[in-house]
Amino acid sequence: MTTPDPVRVLVVWCPEWPVPPDPGSARTFERVVSLVEELCPRVEVLRPGACAIGARGPARYFGGEEALAGKIIEAVAGDGFACQAGVAEGLFAAQLGARAAAPGTATIVPPGQAREFLAPYPVSVLGSEEMAELLRPDGEEMAELLPRLGIATLGEFARLPASQAVNRFGVPGGIAHRLARGLDPRPLAARPPAADLSVSAEFDPPAALAEPVVFAAKALAERMHAGLAARGLACVRVQVQVIGEDGREHARLWRHDGLLSALAVAERVRWQLAGWQPGQDSPHGEPPDEHGVRPGGIVLLRLVPDQVVRAHGRQLGLWGDAVVSDRVARAALRVQAMLGHGAVTRPVPSGGRGPAEEATLVPFGDAGDPERPPDRPWPGRIPVPVPATVCQDPLPARVTDAAGAPVAVTGRAQVSAPPSRMSAGGGPWLAITAWAGPWPVAERWWRPQAARRRARFQLVTEDGAAWLAAVQGGRWQIEARYD
Repeated sequence: MTTPDPVRVLVVWCPEWPVPPDPGSARTFERVVSLVEELCPRVEVLRPGACAIGARGPARYFGGEEALAGKIIEAVAGDGFACQAGVAEGLFAAQLGARAAAPGTATIVPPGQAREFLAPYPVSVLGSEEMAELLRPDGEEMAELLPRLGIATLGEFARLPASQAVNRFGVPGGIAHRLARGLDPRPLAARPPAADLSVSAEFDPPAALAEPVVFAAKALAERMHAGLAARGLACVRVQVQVIGEDGREHARLWRHDGLLSALAVAERVRWQLAGWQPGQDSPHGEPPDEHGVRPGGIVLLRLVPDQVVRAHGRQLGLWGDAVVSDRVARAALRVQAMLGHGAVTRPVPSGGRGPAEEATLVPFGDAGDPERPPDRPWPGRIPVPVPATVCQDPLPARVTDAAGAPVAVTGRAQVSAPPSRMSAGGGPWLAITAWAGPWPVAERWWRPQAARRRARFQLVTEDGAAWLAAVQGGRWQIEARYD
């Protein structure tokens, strides 16, 4: 039996796309996908900002992989989007190649050289954005633990026996070890299932809003996964087909090597609807055509498992965590279907100097990568313990000295007089029994419009409350309270 040739993958990456994605970015990225689709068939969308294609056939047509990548980059740049590309055996190597390329260029990894290309990369890429959904949270654990074990690069990790990686880290360790060797994370199923495992839902009357369709997508995805699991399979690539009331069909391939969970499928359906319906999240948001007719609602949603792998199973939590999380997810999606995608949010740890910046609210189901990573050094940040109550909007305050004059802070962080009394948000005056500070901080000095200088204080008042206060531009405000 002959071994099939490794699949060559071309990844197009637009570095300026926001993370996590939002419906606006999905809507704009649909234009990029359409440009790539004009040159190559079967474009797989990884997420808004990145897509992939099988490079072998198109490269032969255009005269080589470098010529193909150049054509795509030129077409995308001609429409005003900056991008770069990577070509390699396997999606992981192609993604890293795209990120390593200079703007407007492509990294071509020669055939059979994926393992050598990956070898110098630090094992920290196992916990990076590319692996966030594929290996999380195990990827972050491996990225932290492997250097402590003396394994600093993917090349060193790949030289370990695969059994050791599996014994130490379980199934995620085996997946990471395959990636380090330049292989696909999971072997494809030897033969596709004979039965039709696609699932669909009809909407009567037609769904005029995206939210009911997204809510139905999760239930459909659960049915699809149940049919695959009964055959020992899982899905890494799904085709989402949407048919409008006017008969128009919009189909898109979505790939996720971390396995497409029901929530991941629903999220991708939302992105696809946002890209198909420019202007609004409603099908009626499209402008009228040349006959003055607006397209109707959505009448059919179909999910087709386009590429399947052998399922390895999953380990449930000892105390029913998976059951509770799934129940919460169903409730959150139901509320989102009624009130909108942004109606249910969850806090994600983020970086910053003030207490209000250390958590970012993201819509439930969206990726949780904050714009300001919490693991970076943040000079001037509030030390622990952090305040328990944080003001969403800082309260205006007044702080005076013993003579009743406002307390000021000079540019050299000198206090005009010890604080004696305080009034927060127009409330009663309270005597200050203890205070500490000031702690000056200058933020974003390199961006004049966003730059600010402030000095923070900790104040304890006669009622036993402790406050985090700041003075900026001569004005006092309360940022948080220690409960």
